[in-house]
Amino acid sequence: MVNPRELIAKRVARFFNAGELVNLGIGMPTAVANYIPASSGIMLHSENGFIGLGFTPLAGVMEKDVVNAGGAPVTMVPGAACFDSGQSFALIRGGHLAATVLGALEVDEKGNLANWMVPGKMVPGMGGAMDLVAGARTVIIAMEHTTKNGSPKILRKCSLPLTAVNEVDWIVTELGVMEVTKQGIVLRELAPGVSVQDIQSKTEATLIIPEIIGCMEP
Repeated sequence: MVNPRELIAKRVARFFNAGELVNLGIGMPTAVANYIPASSGIMLHSENGFIGLGFTPLAGVMEKDVVNAGGAPVTMVPGAACFDSGQSFALIRGGHLAATVLGALEVDEKGNLANWMVPGKMVPGMGGAMDLVAGARTVIIAMEHTTKNGSPKILRKCSLPLTAVNEVDWIVTELGVMEVTKQGIVLRELAPGVSVQDIQSKTEATLIIPEIIGCMEP
């Protein structure tokens, strides 16, 4: 059985093309780097100040000074470049990112995103998420389909404080791949063994079901 997070990361990695600059957010999106070959021509951006993000290192061979924006150990590919935070955000705000991959607490059918706080809980702040979703040409949400208690995370309307309005383009979960359009959320691919009824039962928003639905390859 394929690990749900692995399935999500592998599918997200297939969105990108050679020559593109792609930002990977902290948490689950970081794993996408493990499925992008160094020879792909895709360059991965880390918000804390470098281009050339590589795969997650094995325990025991980590370099303590090479971390991503969340402080987790990462690697750098040959040709990687480091720079200060100002240059990093100039790349983001200047529209140079082909895409950003972020996690989410909630997404709704209008493409609104809530991914930075839960009221009543201490949080360090929104970080760079607001800049990333506004600056990247494509916004991809990589997340598990429901909360730990089974509540839907894809809603008719977000209930948590928003990070961005009408910015999400794609949602990838362990159940399928969905495109956010002006008409609503269109189901584009289903994970192996998952039916339309399965995914809709765990989604508050009403999914638009096209005649042809692809397979989300593991």
